[in-house]
Amino acid sequence: MRTLPEADPGTPDIRGALRYLWWNARRQATPLLTGIAFAVLWWLAQAFVPYILGKGVDAVTGKDTGALMTWSAVLLGLGLLQAFAGVMRHRYAVYNWLAAAYRTVQVTTRQATRLGATLPKRLSTGEVVSVGNSDIAHIGNAMDILLRGTGAVVAIATITIIMLSTSVELGLMVLIGVPLMAAAVGPLLKPLHKRQKHQRDLQGELSTRAADIVAGLRVLRGVGGEKVFADRYREESQSVRHAGVRVVRVESLLEGAQILLPGLLIATVTMVGATFAVGGQITVGQLVAYYAYSVFLIAPMRTLIEAADKLTKGAVAAKRVIRILSIEPEVSGGTAGSLGGELRDLASGVRVREGELTALAASTTEQAIEIADRLGRYSDGRVLFGDTDLATLPIDEVRSRILVADNGARLFTGRLRDELGVRDVDDSLISQALHAACADDIVEALPEGLEAHVAESGREFSGGQQQRLRLARALIADPEVLILVEPTSAVDAHSEARIAERLVKARAGKTTLICTTSPLVLDRTDHVIYVEDGSVLAEGTHRSLLAGSREYAMTVTRGED
Repeated sequence: MRTLPEADPGTPDIRGALRYLWWNARRQATPLLTGIAFAVLWWLAQAFVPYILGKGVDAVTGKDTGALMTWSAVLLGLGLLQAFAGVMRHRYAVYNWLAAAYRTVQVTTRQATRLGATLPKRLSTGEVVSVGNSDIAHIGNAMDILLRGTGAVVAIATITIIMLSTSVELGLMVLIGVPLMAAAVGPLLKPLHKRQKHQRDLQGELSTRAADIVAGLRVLRGVGGEKVFADRYREESQSVRHAGVRVVRVESLLEGAQILLPGLLIATVTMVGATFAVGGQITVGQLVAYYAYSVFLIAPMRTLIEAADKLTKGAVAAKRVIRILSIEPEVSGGTAGSLGGELRDLASGVRVREGELTALAASTTEQAIEIADRLGRYSDGRVLFGDTDLATLPIDEVRSRILVADNGARLFTGRLRDELGVRDVDDSLISQALHAACADDIVEALPEGLEAHVAESGREFSGGQQQRLRLARALIADPEVLILVEPTSAVDAHSEARIAERLVKARAGKTTLICTTSPLVLDRTDHVIYVEDGSVLAEGTHRSLLAGSREYAMTVTRGED
């Protein structure tokens, strides 16, 4: 019994789409080759049926009872062989489909984890979702069709040899007619794939739009923008529908051609074969066999066209997967070590003092986020941690010692206790963190408390509740350096004042930076840094900066007296 997915998917070959598919094939070479063997056996069992039927008809016309019984027994054996081979082929086809699909999911998920904050900057949500929704299916189909496609080639070659050995003229008709049919259908594949790609791109954009709407639903309701975005979503969904209709138009032509062209070949072969039978060049049994060959060839021919379609789609899907796998993280680490200490951003001049509660007030929120990203090593920049360049520390060490908590963080589905990351933390410490974040009332209101189940993205909580729970999660982590980005932007003034007061106690003696322009928070910090145009413009206490810096005062009071 084989289990899926594999424990280790391996290192993918991302030098090209075909190389990626070939890598998948090599990773599952044994089940793939076994499946191909069963597929070849399955097709050959069917391919020899017309030959046996012809022999049986000749036995009937020759009134040879012994030969008829013999060929009947052979036909029964072929039927049993076909049934067994068909079952095994299907089992291996499903396994190979799942193996390739799961492997792609594994390597892309591993890459997404490795990229972290880099991924959403480089690819839209819809693009990533489409890989999981459709591309893995196309890559699985590419592995699956190799079984039937290879068997179809062997079956066509076998029938061609049999027909040539019986009648060169009829054999050549099939030998030439089959490639001509494939060539006639080929021109439909390119526009089909072009339209499919366009539809897929539109679906990705629509998925991104849907994710944005869901994420900002509360805000949209607050400003009355639901109808505007609903209308826009409806318009884009109609574009996807129209694109799907254009795809189906080409697919219908392709399906019709797959019936019409083999039908013409069958009619031609049958007409010529009947002429030969009347002239005595072939027997009645051979005529029946030729007719059956022509009918049977429809199936392997359609399989070859299907193989061309699925392999092309698989290659296109592999390109999109490679696009994700080839992205490199924006930042990297080294092997140095640091004793810690003051955290300094040399580009802006921001100095986060060791053991103090520091506030960073910037003229724009974007500036504060950029500085926080550099201090947390989420983007490149000259940052010193003590006397050590932060870029020379291993990324894992940076993540464990410096925590950046912003409003882009999410609550995932699961137990609230697990989402707060507190499986092994004493309940008293949990209570202290929840109290400091003014989130204890949220947990108390839940019937099951910390054991309550959290829905996806914590959607049962309001924006302010989610923000307070995220703050509690950051406090429970208790990092060496904690950087909070606008931690109170979604709470009311009374809660904000309580959180600011409690944060002072919760992080006493620990290095903490709060990026905010809230006077309620700024007034309770040890030190305030004001940044404008990406550089430190003034430093001091909140009250001294209010008196001595007009720019600072304008920023934190929003221009009010």
